[in-house]
Amino acid sequence: MYTDPDKLADKQLVHKALSGDAQAFGIIIRDTEKLVGQIVCRMVSNVEDRKDLAQEIYLKAYRNLAVFKHASKLSTWIAQISYNTCMDYLRKKKLLYPGELVDRPGNGLADDVVHRKELAGILQSGMDKLQPIYRTMITLYHQEELSYEEIGEITGMPPGTVKSYLFRARKALKEQLAEYYGEKDTKREEK
Repeated sequence: MYTDPDKLADKQLVHKALSGDAQAFGIIIRDTEKLVGQIVCRMVSNVEDRKDLAQEIYLKAYRNLAVFKHASKLSTWIAQISYNTCMDYLRKKKLLYPGELVDRPGNGLADDVVHRKELAGILQSGMDKLQPIYRTMITLYHQEELSYEEIGEITGMPPGTVKSYLFRARKALKEQLAEYYGEKDTKREEK
């Protein structure tokens, strides 16, 4: 019988952390902090609130470690806590309406590096204008390279819904970028 080594390692870490091994929980944090950071940064714009939310997420994970069922990877479970904590924050701050999501309105190598940085800045600017759920979907799928099923586990959405949100997120980002390039072209024509 095949046993997933990640789940086995997760079980051992959880068991050690529940036995009071602080280093084991430190490893859990180290292994998930990038994913948690991506979710929090994409969903929450206030830097100070991000720090508080990250602490809250790991506190919730630690307090609920005993109820972790090992049905999914530990990182997926913690990502789900991150997503839900951020959604609660957004609802509390009235930045997200409950039950609905509303759109808000050279010379070779050196030139290549400058061009890439400029494109990354434009892309980030477009991402920043998207609503939090869309930023999160794009980040989880394209940057974290998670599957629809894994994103569904994190968000509590069926894979088809994840796919739909991802489609809308890409469309909204495309519109943001088109708007940016439209403004840029208009400014060039005015000169």
